[in-house]
Formats: sequence, C-alpha cells, structure tokens
Amino acid sequence: MLDANLDPTGQILTLTTPDGPLRFHAMWLRDNAWDDATRAPGNGQRLVALRDIPADTKMSGVVVNGGAVDVTFVPEGKTITYDANWLAQNAYDRPTPTQNGWLSAELEPWDARLMGSVPVGDFAAMSQNADALRDWLALVNRYGFGKLVNGPIEDGALFKVVDLFGYVRETNYGPKFEVRTEVNPTNLAFTGLGLQAHTDNPYRDPVPSVQVLYCLESSAAGGENMVVDGFAAALRLRDENPDYFTVLSSFCARFEYAGEDGVCLQSRRPMIELAPDGEIIAVRFNNRSLAAVTDLPFDQMQTYYAAYRRFGEIIDDPAMEVTFRLEPGEAFVVDNTRVLHARKAYSGTGTRWLQGCYSDKDGLRSTYAAMRRADMKEAAE
Repeated sequence: MLDANLDPTGQILTLTTPDGPLRFHAMWLRDNAWDDATRAPGNGQRLVALRDIPADTKMSGVVVNGGAVDVTFVPEGKTITYDANWLAQNAYDRPTPTQNGWLSAELEPWDARLMGSVPVGDFAAMSQNADALRDWLALVNRYGFGKLVNGPIEDGALFKVVDLFGYVRETNYGPKFEVRTEVNPTNLAFTGLGLQAHTDNPYRDPVPSVQVLYCLESSAAGGENMVVDGFAAALRLRDENPDYFTVLSSFCARFEYAGEDGVCLQSRRPMIELAPDGEIIAVRFNNRSLAAVTDLPFDQMQTYYAAYRRFGEIIDDPAMEVTFRLEPGEAFVVDNTRVLHARKAYSGTGTRWLQGCYSDKDGLRSTYAAMRRADMKEAAE
C-alpha cells in the first residue's frame, strides 16, 4: 500500500512503498517537478533555474491519490503531482557503496563462461524490426559487446551497422580503416601477428567509446577474435589485491601515438577510471601505446608496475576470454571504454579482411533508451 507523510519541518517527505520507505527533500522535489510551468511539455527541459525557486521552500501538505502523490509547496502555494513509480525509480534514499570499484546494476560482469551465450543479433532482422534491435542493444548495454550476423558483404557495410544506433566518429584513420596484412604497416593491427587484448585509441581525448569490426573476407587460418570484460578484470584485481586496484585507479598513465606524419596523439588517464563515488566507469589498457608513466610519487612506482603486470596477467587469463570467429557478413561491436578485444595470430595463406570504424556509446544508449521509453509509453496507453 502506498502512503506518504511529512516531517514537522516540511522539509522531508517519506513515501511508504511495498519495497520500504523512501525519503525525499522538499527542494529536490520542487526542482524535479514535471508541471508545465516548470518543464517544457515537448522536450522535458526545465523552464526555471534553481534561483527561481524560493530558498525557503518547504512542503505544507501531501495527498496520495492512487499512484499519484500531490505535494503542496510554500511559499509558492503551488501543488504538484508526482507519479509514485517515477519517484521510486529516481529515489536516492538508498544505501551507498562503501567500497571503491562498484558497477551499475545495469551492467553484468562476465568471463569465459559467457562463451555459449555471446550476444548475437541478426543484422537483416534488426534493420526491419525495432524489437529485434532493441533486444540486441539491451544486451550490448549489459555486456559491453555484441556480435552481428547475416550482414551484407560489401565495402563499407560497417556503416550500415552504425546507422542502426548512432553516427560514425571520424579519426586520423578516416571514416573507416582496413584490418589486413600490409607491407611496412603504420600499426601492428595491420599485420598477421596476434595482439594482446586491449582497448583502442587510449591516446585520444576523448577516446572513441564504440568500435565496430566488420568481416569481408576470412579464409586465412587463425585470426579468431577475442574479447575480455575489463570491468570484470578490474574487479578481480580489486578482490585479489586492493592496493594494486588503488594504485591503478588513483594515478594517471600516459598514452601516445605518433605513427604517422603530422600526428601526435596524447592522453593522460588512469588505467582503471572511477567516478567520484567509486563506480568503475572506464578501463584503458594498451601495451603498444603506453608512454612513460611519470604521474605518481617515486615510492609508488614499483607498486604501480607490479599492479600493471598483474592486471595484464588477469586480462591474459584464458578464463577471462570469450573467443569467436567472424565470417564474411559478420561483425562485432564493443564498448571501447570497457571491453578489451584481441585476435589470435593468422597465417599468410588465404585472406583476412576486416574493416573497422568508431562511434560513440551516447548514440547507442540514446537509441536504446528512446526505444524503451516508447515501449513504456505504449504500454501505459
């Protein structure tokens, strides 16, 4: 049963829900009002600044009407209706994490046990069916990567993948880049050598947060693709050795790429990046692009390198990896701030041709969130 009451000061509203009580402050409620005078009906953006709300705002009354909560504010004398489900979804009266290195409940860390359940979407189906696309985007959001099958085998087909959820981010490599053996390559990715699992372009600021690799030819022996959950690796490091986790998340590494004339890309970021409240928000790991690490005290450098070594060992552990082979017309998409990717070595016989490009996950997340919101609106009607 839903109930609500105010404390004697009118500053705190307690909403009693089936899942327990939730408290809200008067100023937070007033600032998050959804009436037409506070928010634009078309886009939901605020029409008032915080300075327009009286600093001495408090609540003088509250009434529950089914799933709605009517709150009256003074000195404005304004009554605003809140949806109880919205309040529950946006409640902040919850236990806060006590340990650095936590993940959002929307994310699921994984290891090699995911091998039999790789998130797969059918490109042709997703191009025609919004439900199929939504379901695949949900998996990509949850696991940080996804595979596509049944795509066209044509130059530039990877752009059609990006069109499903966002926009191509052009870099010094151009709108796309070719991944196949080259003579005198500018990047080790363009050889037949195996590559350690890594995140791409850690030397960029900001880093491209989505990468797409699309297969056009695949007759060479070997060259299987591999992905590793960097967040799961970071959590394993934290659980094994909290000091190692702390040093990699507290001090910045430096990354650099200057493999082409006129290009010198540099960034300064931690290998394990945390939000101010301790949430893991990004992993940057790329042994090929690591510059001299200089941004930590002398007496921490030995610990830093021991932590870096151990983090790499965890990432290299076969128990952490999911491996699959891409055939022509197949692709995979990775959250480049979370999931590391690699490939096995392949032979010089036959052919192996992939095309790659970058995008950004704000577009992917926006597409998925908009589809979910539309579904919820339709269900409510």
